[in-house]
Amino acid sequence: MALKEKSITVALADDHQLVRSAMARLVASFASCTILFEAENGEEVQEKLKNHIIPDVLLLDISMPVLDGFDTAIWMTKHYPQVRIIALTMNTDERSIVKMMRNGAKGYLSKNTEPPELLLAIETVVIKGFYLPEEISWKFVQGIQSEANLPADPSSLNEKEKEFLTMICTEMSYDQIAKKMCIGVRTADDYRATLYEKLKVHSRMGLALYAIKNGISDAVS
Repeated sequence: MALKEKSITVALADDHQLVRSAMARLVASFASCTILFEAENGEEVQEKLKNHIIPDVLLLDISMPVLDGFDTAIWMTKHYPQVRIIALTMNTDERSIVKMMRNGAKGYLSKNTEPPELLLAIETVVIKGFYLPEEISWKFVQGIQSEANLPADPSSLNEKEKEFLTMICTEMSYDQIAKKMCIGVRTADDYRATLYEKLKVHSRMGLALYAIKNGISDAVS
């Protein structure tokens, strides 16, 4: 698919004025792109969009005051999903990459990216909907794999699972725990197996240590 001259409208959000201005001049020099607006933070992006100034692509820094890139991406994805977000940042750690992509970004670039690759990224997200350079793709995959090996966050556990963990920290047997929770022994076994998988542990001691570490070990009356 060939892109017409100045067919892509681009917005740029970065709290560093010199960086933002230089990036805007660079993007404006691309034959297929025009700068629609610049913003200092996510809140300014919101104001522009509410005034119906909607770009094809938003180049979005992560570290910004007032409203950072992570929260801006969530808001954008909810209210203007048609805008392709490309994170353009110095934060190229695995956690930031995974979080930004999950928040709705369609591309991720380092600010050290060469101009030809920036242009490629902009055009590719417009045509194909997604762009990651090789080094970012590798970190993204590593980040996803690392997260898969992390125990579940306590907030993701339901109340019955938390109750079960609380009782794990007592001297009650599994039969006694089942009776206390008014569930069958087999159901209690299912809770145990599910929590082993969610919390990446393999013993009652592991469950108890997780409960204590995360404040889910209050005594049961």
